[in-house]
Amino acid sequence: MSVGFVVSAVGTHNIPEPVRALTSLPGIDYADRFTLSADVDATPEEWARAMFGDAPSAAEVLIWRGLLGLRLSRGRSPATVGGWRIGERGAGWIRLEAASWFLTGNFLVHTAAGRVSLGTFLHYDGLLGHGWWPPLSVIHRRLIPGLLRDAAARIRASR
Repeated sequence: MSVGFVVSAVGTHNIPEPVRALTSLPGIDYADRFTLSADVDATPEEWARAMFGDAPSAAEVLIWRGLLGLRLSRGRSPATVGGWRIGERGAGWIRLEAASWFLTGNFLVHTAAGRVSLGTFLHYDGLLGHGWWPPLSVIHRRLIPGLLRDAAARIRASR
């Protein structure tokens, strides 16, 4: 696999069960996973911070709080990444969690063998989630490959 190449999988049935098992959701209504081959070595938390920063950016606040109503932390904290709470971590992975009144989300960052993956997992807590997320997911899936490549560049530049 060449460096910078991104592979994607969309749909719960296309995500391996061991990866799905790392979520904290009672059920998964939406799932995607994007994997970047990378020539940089970093921990899952370093990757997550390179993707989302320590606190949410203005654009992330607009999307995550404004459009999705997610309750995010405002400031920097070792317990959060980009406003998302660090729910759990293990060898080679970290899970970020956030919720609104109509959906609950997990970002799962996984590293292994020169690759980093970002998985997005959602549980719809209300009917609005079923109607609201699908059109937004089209934009989300277009943005993630660039997000992964930009994070690799940030990590590379910091070394």
